[in-house]
Amino acid sequence: MSTPETPPPAGGDEPGRGLSGVQRAGIVLGGLAVLLIVFVVLRGGDDSGSDSSSSSATSTASQNTASQSTASQSTASQSTASQSTAPQSTPASSSTGETETADDSGSETGSTSTATSTSTPAVPASQTINVVNGQPQGGVKTVTFKKGDQAVLKVNSDTADEIHVHGYDLKKDVEKGGSVTFSFKATIDGRFEVELEDAGTQIANLEVTPS
Repeated sequence: MSTPETPPPAGGDEPGRGLSGVQRAGIVLGGLAVLLIVFVVLRGGDDSGSDSSSSSATSTASQNTASQSTASQSTASQSTASQSTAPQSTPASSSTGETETADDSGSETGSTSTATSTSTPAVPASQTINVVNGQPQGGVKTVTFKKGDQAVLKVNSDTADEIHVHGYDLKKDVEKGGSVTFSFKATIDGRFEVELEDAGTQIANLEVTPS
């Protein structure tokens, strides 16, 4: 005797047959959302990497440019310093030339001055005694020379006699109305008489002072 089959419920799916259409759509949408998020994340990482690479490249280029600019400025500064130093040597040479010229001029002046001083002899010190009527005119005077001088003593007399310079023991005859001149080196300092030897009349004092 056969058992009759029980018919499946009307309007329902068989148990274990699968997911409904709504659930499948939700899973698909969820998967798409996950893929989108992963894509966005990966794209953002690529962009960040590209930006970093671009930034690094830009920074490197900037540093290279800065280095080249610094090198150019340093080269320009050295060139300017060299140009500034070079012209300064010329004034030094000129200054040296002027100094040498001044030295030469000074040497020439010194030589000229020395030659002039050497060629010009010292002027002898000169004193004059006048004898009138056998007496010194104006009284007995003192004639003075410095020791070391080239002394010149002149006697004008209207009386004939012998003129005697004591101390130096110099003697000369003078004619009436004539004159005599004594020229000697004043090497002995002191005070000495000058007289008419025959008449025994003092006509002057000769004084030689230390130089």
